[in-house]
Amino acid sequence: MNERPTPSSAAELRPRTGGQVVVDALRIHGVDTVFSVPGESFLPVLDALHEARDSIRLVTCRQEGNAAHMAEAHAKLRGVPGVCLVTRGPGSTNASIGIHTARQDSTPLVVLVGQVSRASVGREAWQELDYQAVFGPMTKWAVQVDRAERLPETLARAFQVASSGRAGPVVVALPEDLLYETMTVADTRAYSPVQANPGADDLDRLRELLAAARRPLLIVGGGGWSREACDDLARFAKRFDLPVGTGFRRQDLIDNHDPQFAGDVGIGINAALAKRVREADLIVALGTRLGETTTQDYSLVAAPCPAQILAHIHADVGELGRVYQPTLAIHSGMAAFCSAAAALPSLFQPGDAPWADWTAAARADYLATLAPPASTLALDMGAVMAHLREVLPADTIVTNGAGNYAAWVHRFYRYRGFRTQLAPTSGAMGYGVPAACAAALAHPDRCVVCFAGDGCFQMSMQELATAKQYDLRIVFIVVNNGIFGSIRMHQEMHYPGRVYGTAIENPDFAQLARAYGLHAEVVEATEDFAPAFERARAFQHAALIELRVDPEAITPRTTLTALREKALAERR
Repeated sequence: MNERPTPSSAAELRPRTGGQVVVDALRIHGVDTVFSVPGESFLPVLDALHEARDSIRLVTCRQEGNAAHMAEAHAKLRGVPGVCLVTRGPGSTNASIGIHTARQDSTPLVVLVGQVSRASVGREAWQELDYQAVFGPMTKWAVQVDRAERLPETLARAFQVASSGRAGPVVVALPEDLLYETMTVADTRAYSPVQANPGADDLDRLRELLAAARRPLLIVGGGGWSREACDDLARFAKRFDLPVGTGFRRQDLIDNHDPQFAGDVGIGINAALAKRVREADLIVALGTRLGETTTQDYSLVAAPCPAQILAHIHADVGELGRVYQPTLAIHSGMAAFCSAAAALPSLFQPGDAPWADWTAAARADYLATLAPPASTLALDMGAVMAHLREVLPADTIVTNGAGNYAAWVHRFYRYRGFRTQLAPTSGAMGYGVPAACAAALAHPDRCVVCFAGDGCFQMSMQELATAKQYDLRIVFIVVNNGIFGSIRMHQEMHYPGRVYGTAIENPDFAQLARAYGLHAEVVEATEDFAPAFERARAFQHAALIELRVDPEAITPRTTLTALREKALAERR
């Protein structure tokens, strides 16, 4: 990150446009990348970014939702607020998918939106929206700046709010005339995020709960993590010999090769791990909200009073006791808690934990899930994932959006540590492509692989142009089965045989990718994947592989026919 400039002193104040004040604030707050689709409502900001192009990179995207997802992914990778710049009305509502993802994924995001001029507000002027009304429930804060002297203050608060406590999105509406206005205002200092720390009594009580436990389980998730926090988490888990389950799409919070890792507690959870969650006598929920997906619709951990003793650690005090009534609630950021927990004295000598067999069994259950089941289909997704986990570098960043194709990624790939996984806990389709672009921009030295289903891919495939424009080295893997798989699966489960609205006719994705200037291939047989992937990796620019898979392979565990026959049998 660039060194943050020092705010101007009173003697150094000079007249600036509102657009220049905005960009100067971005520099002060350490922003090095802005994701945008250009709009006439913020031309003064674009002009000021032109002047600051040596310190702030402007990434021009093809659709505002993708720009917001790129900014959100950038924030996850860098641990600082991502910044997205979009135009009024349709531009902001397009961006709302990324704003919602940032909310559910607890990601710091600042979205700057051009607004109609102040004289036109309230008249339903062209593309006018009330941003506080539209985005207030979806964000940590939504605000419109109406006075020039409040512009630096509001932007500083936006970064402060986005990054403090449970991180999340902030929307700042910037009236067009304010951006053109010449003003003489003082800058603020850089924001400084605030996180709570665990108290000594909290840590003593946690140690007491661990001492009384015989079947403990640590479930980690949520936002606010750093590489250092993850390292401390691993030390804490090892010192107390705790099995670690990760919340939905948080599998990279611990190296999956770590002997403490017991699998992911999310969609398609391993039955043995689900049973272990129910049978645990102590759950230490660290960072995770224990939301609907992680708890299997609140069945693994009953709300509001769990059968298990629950210690809940979270960065948002409002989350503690919101759904679950924990035995022990600790208000703390992840870095502070994990640092303190890693330093706690152990309760036993190494290898002598009273629950050692429990932890070993949890690990064995996870390892047993890694062997893909036998398949008679021409293209076996399990075999594809087994190959990738053998050949990809440990620091590879794997991205995906939403859809049943992701079940193979989450089940069979082994994430090697912090920020090797970018996937939306919000379940947003179309996330994988823009997230991969953000990853390749942030870490051009690392391998980036994006998975997308055919439906998921078509929600953001226009960003192949962004990958080409910025010469991003990404391997896009499009899993094409000709259906909206997740919905088709549920159709067969609830309305067997009554298939409607879930079939899709697709283009030749490889030919489309070539039109964008990418290397591209089609793979229809398992044995053809490995050489095709090596050719894609060897290409010095972006590449795409289209996997044409049988729709029967709806999940790693079952087929469409089996689901339909089971549902019909239950109705007889």
